[in-house]
Amino acid sequence: MASSLNAAERPRAAFLLAGMGILPRLLLICGALLLLLLAAMVYAASVGSTSIPYRDVAESLLQYVGLHHSLDAGSATYRIVTVVRLPGLMVAALVGAALACAGAVMQGLFRNPLADPGIIGISAGASFSVVLVMTQAAAGDLWLLTSGPLSNALWRVPLAAFVGAWLAALLVYGLSLQQGRTNLAALLLAGVALNSVLGALTSVLLLRTSDAGAARSVLSWVVGSLEGRGWAYFRIAVWPILISAVLLLLYSRELNLLTIGEESAQSLGVNVSRVRLILLALSSLLTASAVSVAGTIAFVGLVVPHILRLIIGPDHRVLLPASLIGGAAFLVFADALARSIIAPETLPVGTVTALVGGPFFVFLLWRNRRRIAML
Repeated sequence: MASSLNAAERPRAAFLLAGMGILPRLLLICGALLLLLLAAMVYAASVGSTSIPYRDVAESLLQYVGLHHSLDAGSATYRIVTVVRLPGLMVAALVGAALACAGAVMQGLFRNPLADPGIIGISAGASFSVVLVMTQAAAGDLWLLTSGPLSNALWRVPLAAFVGAWLAALLVYGLSLQQGRTNLAALLLAGVALNSVLGALTSVLLLRTSDAGAARSVLSWVVGSLEGRGWAYFRIAVWPILISAVLLLLYSRELNLLTIGEESAQSLGVNVSRVRLILLALSSLLTASAVSVAGTIAFVGLVVPHILRLIIGPDHRVLLPASLIGGAAFLVFADALARSIIAPETLPVGTVTALVGGPFFVFLLWRNRRRIAML
């Protein structure tokens, strides 16, 4: 009787697919998200200054990958889809995957649903470092990249973004620690303060630069834009993002243990300090790689993992791969909206994600108000 009563009183998992095992959940959600991503790619490639029927887009994409051969490769439709729009969509998918995966890791690492690379200042750290490299206003010869054989090195921006993101992550993490645990209120306040300070410093760099062309490029980049992003940008970011994502997937078990408590994780053989730093470094590299090619795009890492967690639960063995695909689909769709809302003009995609993520963040803040008040 007691055992049956305890079983009846045991709390049930509060997510949609709670009755399914890990592998069925993984296959179902990833298959559904892949279909959603393909649909988003077709829709995004069809909208813009020139509208293209969905069927023509699908046939162009199939022919591009070698599965269809009925179109003229020299036709305007095929070239618009594969040469003009497809590279930007691939960059959008890559950036969205990176930001969503980084957000899922940080929410698990800090054990709260409000952690996000943009909210806690990591994106701002990467952004400030990139602006510093672009303008060369405050660093002078410290970068040693204004002349000589490394003056046009493509790795300057990604490297600067990673250094800035890593330093910002360490600073926010250190400020939020209270007796070895992360204080949610301190984490949010540290993120707000760091975003404000780095935003002000970025403005100073822009005001001090004498290169008007560089200033325009930086302004377009700071607001989070995918306009003009081609295969060169994709090649810069693809390997750091893929390698970081694979390594994070390998640490999904340790991340699961950290979410139930650091003492429990330590008792189960997890080197908490080492795993913390590794997860922080890899998520910072993901964020930095995304920021280096697309600028500051907020709230992707907040919205996507939270919605997926309501469907598939908090197990990072499922959540991380789902966040990669879901983040790609989300940002591709957001980019399509950015190009269609005020067509033929184009909105920065960061504006669209902010319009979606801002109210969502307020909702999460309201939902967790009691927990924050207790800290």
